Formats: sequence, C-alpha cells, structure tokens
Amino acid sequence: MNKLELQKMANQIRKGIVTAVHSAKAGHPGGSLSAADIFTYLYFEEMNIDPKDPKKADRDRFVLSKGHVAPGLYSVLANKGYFPVEDLKTLRHLGSYLQGHPDMKHIPGVDMSSGSLGQGFSAAVGMALSAKMDGKDYRTYCLMGDGEIQEGQIWEAAMFAGHRKLDNLVAIVDNNGLQIDGSIDDVCSPNPIDKKFEAFNFHVINVDAHDFDALKAAFDEAKSTKGKPTAIIAHSLKGKGVSFMEGQASWHGTAPNDEQYAVAMADLEKIDEELGGAN
Repeated sequence: MNKLELQKMANQIRKGIVTAVHSAKAGHPGGSLSAADIFTYLYFEEMNIDPKDPKKADRDRFVLSKGHVAPGLYSVLANKGYFPVEDLKTLRHLGSYLQGHPDMKHIPGVDMSSGSLGQGFSAAVGMALSAKMDGKDYRTYCLMGDGEIQEGQIWEAAMFAGHRKLDNLVAIVDNNGLQIDGSIDDVCSPNPIDKKFEAFNFHVINVDAHDFDALKAAFDEAKSTKGKPTAIIAHSLKGKGVSFMEGQASWHGTAPNDEQYAVAMADLEKIDEELGGAN
C-alpha cells in the first residue's frame, strides 16, 4: 500500500473501533484510536501474515500486551480479512467470539490471549526466543501502553530480551501520555522511556505514531538492526481522529452514546473526504 492507501485504511480501522465500542456500550476507544495507524502499518505493510492461513508456521507473530485495546486489533483483523467486518458490532455481546480482551482460542489471527497488563510482552519475548532456538526467521511484534510499562514484569522481560540479543523482537510503546487515571506523568511516570529501554540493551527509535513515512523508516530500521531487540517509542494522540476524544483521558474506557457516535462518525467521514474518499 502507498501512504494514501494506508491513511484511508487507518480511517476505516478507526470507524470499526468506534462502531464496535458504541455497539458494545463498553470498551476502550482512546488507546485503540491512538494505535490505529500502528495496527494498520503492521498488518497491511510490515508483517508476513495470511488471513487465509492464520496459523501458518512461518508467520510473523503479534502480541497485543495492552489487551484492553482489543477493538483496535479486531478492527484491523476484520479489515485484513480474518473475519467479517460486520462482526465488529458483536463486540462484548453475549455469545460473541469478540470478547473484551483478545482470545487466541476463538479469534482467528490472535497469537496470544492478553489483557492482564504487563504479561503480554513476556509471551512475545518467549515467541522470539523460540524462533531463535528453532532457527526460524519469523519476527515478533508486541504493542504495549505507556501506562502498562509501569508494570514490573515488562522490565523483567526487557532484561531477558536484551541479554539474549533477540533482534527478531520489536517492542512498540503506544506513548499517548494518558492512562485510565490521567496523565502518566501524574500517576507514575515511566519517563524517559527511551533511556530505560536503552539501559536494557535495546536499539531505540522515537517516532510519530501517525506518520506512515516515519513508521516505515522505523520498522525498516528495526529489521536491519542486528544483535539487539528494538523498541519503537510511538508518540501518539489518545483518541486520534475523533474530535471530542482527542487528548482526553476520560475516553480511555468509555463508550460513546448515540449522539456522540454520530459526531465521531461524522469526524471520520470528514477525514475520508479530505483523503479523497474511502477505500
């Protein structure tokens, strides 16, 4: 995909997020929206995956460590063709396979069940180590939240990954600066995030999470980095794309009502028009 196509797809992903959370009357739109461009680049440009063969042995692995932003993952999986986009409206509904957190047993394309914050990164490190031990060339990507990295287990996993020189591992921190209780600086500042990962022997890249040219350069650099894992610190805007959600911690885990949903979708339709129409 070219840059414009990626921008258009990311907007479709955002529509899916808002629609799913509105339909569920629950969920986490803020962090899903801030990570939408990252999801889009990974699934439509970066990763070696096949929706027709979700379990193929040589596929790249993805772990959503901040599992509460499942609406973002589900929306990109649906738009990639793992399951019908229409099913996004069943999010969190009784009997739906699209639970509030990713479930590897029931959702095609999900490599790890996640949601207990801090634990997903350990699973990703294990996948990367497994590839090394088996002589396989697949890569493992893990998306974390900047609030999530306040968890100690993240740093245990980082210490191990750096020590074992897992250069097939890419840690991505969605650095939107906000968590459920407010600013990460006020709750328990993890800053400087880049220096911390550097101290654990990671190659570190700071990037604008909403610039596809910058994301391409970052992931290309990660792929060419040998002898150490890479951490991409993706500076993002919580609620990106929806006017009243942008930069607001209150939209971390709140679903829009009918009136708010209409405004949100109008915001995203306007972005479609500015990009020259939806895909």
